[in-house]
Amino acid sequence: HPLTLEQLNVAQLENVHVDDERSKIEIFFTPTVPHCSMSTLIGLCLRVKLLRSIPTRFKVDIYVQPGTHSSEHAVNKQLNDKERVAAALENNHLIQVVNKCLTAQS
Repeated sequence: HPLTLEQLNVAQLENVHVDDERSKIEIFFTPTVPHCSMSTLIGLCLRVKLLRSIPTRFKVDIYVQPGTHSSEHAVNKQLNDKERVAAALENNHLIQVVNKCLTAQS
């Protein structure tokens, strides 16, 4: 996709909750459309960006903003399942796609 996640307006600062005391971060993002097939990729990109940017002590939970996706529960389950995320991050093709999504546009 030619637009960045920022340009697509999927994540808003007011939907990022950081609890430094409990070392927990929650992010709620809004898919581009209710049937967005890229929602899990968007969530994975958000997770990878955070994993690369914050101290390892933080637990990160990423959710689709309630009521914004037709498969909200399934997407949330995938994005917060440690084994599924680990498997996704071991997939060379998928990590290349994620890296491309996270590369700054010129």
